[in-house]
Amino acid sequence: MLDRVHHLDQSTVTATDGAIGHVKDVFFDDIRWTIRYLVVDTGHWLSGRQVLISPYAVKPLVEAARNIDVRLTRQQVTGSPDVDTHMPVSRQHESEVVAYYGYPSYWGANDLWAMGGYPYFPVALPTDAELAVDKAARDARAASNDGALRSAAHVKGYAIHAIDGSIGHVSDFIFDNETWAIRYFVVDTRSWWPGGKSVLIGVHWIEQIAWAEQCVRVKITLAQVRSSPAYDAGSPVHRDYEVRLHDAYDRTGYWD
Repeated sequence: MLDRVHHLDQSTVTATDGAIGHVKDVFFDDIRWTIRYLVVDTGHWLSGRQVLISPYAVKPLVEAARNIDVRLTRQQVTGSPDVDTHMPVSRQHESEVVAYYGYPSYWGANDLWAMGGYPYFPVALPTDAELAVDKAARDARAASNDGALRSAAHVKGYAIHAIDGSIGHVSDFIFDNETWAIRYFVVDTRSWWPGGKSVLIGVHWIEQIAWAEQCVRVKITLAQVRSSPAYDAGSPVHRDYEVRLHDAYDRTGYWD
């Protein structure tokens, strides 16, 4: 089911033995366009420390839930590696997190996640020898490809530029709450089009993100934006709406 990243904000995160904190942000990669971590503010429990929680640990999300249950203990979270969440998360830091929790690395996989399209993996924990081999492989990949994850909170507000002009700014994201794949940017067009509307822009229509300029360039026209169906933040994104959206932009659906 598709949902807004905004609905994750401030959700309470609960371990198997008690509350951890609340969601402050998410980090995503802009290659596979997938949410890789929840940024959880632990509040007074860990003196305001922020930690990364992988979707691998999250139990299936419930629609409009304000609580996210994770398959972790508070002690596990306490011992997790420190990460500076004010900066893009480097592959090296990511390697430390997945090694600590014993998760399989997703980078280099043929799908969104290591074991396929969903953040699932066998219940049996890897042996120490398997973890050592996997860590060596991750370190080698990290040395050659130090990819960085991006903060959704930071990208909100980025300007959106169509082929023939500016159309507004990023106000939210739409993601699949089973695969954690980001499907759309929510774009507020009112700064370009007084009395305008919110629209959805597919992440695979993006031509370039200029991080230094804080703008996103997309391969669509102003006319296509005007004719696209308005996005209603109060309504779920159903497949019939997605079909109309893709028809307006003359794009093939990602589900085909």
